[in-house]
Amino acid sequence: MTSPENATTPLEGILLIDKPEGPTSMRVVERVRRAAGGVRCGHAGTLDPLATGLLVVALGRFTKSLATLMGGDKRYETVIDLSAFTATDDREGAPEHVAVDRPPTPAEIEIALASFRGSIMQTPPAFSAVKIEGRRSYDIARRAMKQSTSPQNATDDHASEPIRSPLPRPAQVHALSMREFAWPLLTLEIHCAKGFYVRSLARDLGRALSTGGHCQSIRRTFSAPFSIEHAMPLDSLPVRLGSGDLVGLP
Repeated sequence: MTSPENATTPLEGILLIDKPEGPTSMRVVERVRRAAGGVRCGHAGTLDPLATGLLVVALGRFTKSLATLMGGDKRYETVIDLSAFTATDDREGAPEHVAVDRPPTPAEIEIALASFRGSIMQTPPAFSAVKIEGRRSYDIARRAMKQSTSPQNATDDHASEPIRSPLPRPAQVHALSMREFAWPLLTLEIHCAKGFYVRSLARDLGRALSTGGHCQSIRRTFSAPFSIEHAMPLDSLPVRLGSGDLVGLP
């Protein structure tokens, strides 16, 4: 419930949003800022436009806690399509289907999953915000993809630049379990530390299984210390937020 007294009192606190598929995380933050009367806002960890689930938004002085919140553990549910790879490692990219003699068995998938638990090295997706020589990886990848379909751009300074993968980096996976499998769709639950890329897991698992691998869906269910059960659907965001819509830090 909203509180009318907040019409004059700046809002401060944490708003938990259940982000739908479509908007960027920053677009969600902009909507929250308008509903909060223009107070300073920020989020504690990006969700891709195709991803759904928990987006932690801090308002007012609580934005000072964003660095700490970003460093917390995360939980995800993802559906991986093992029939194809894509350039984006999700269904936004065109599928590159992989012919397999037979689908992997659940036992073979379990064996492959074991290599992705614990401390691992992981290469972020080419379409990610990781920087390569001072430039966002997704900018390089988009330019290369555009050039591959637009020969008239051959005079561009980076026209012949290929899609480049960021350098591998450490990642921590506390738990990784198979929830459901019906070829070619594999549903996984993931408990990981900051900096883990679910899309990279889909790609790398496909390579380990000699199949394809890209994310059909990604849903964040936990961002320490908050859970999706307490989140507000974005469609339910009131025109004017009140203090009763917010939570504090544990």
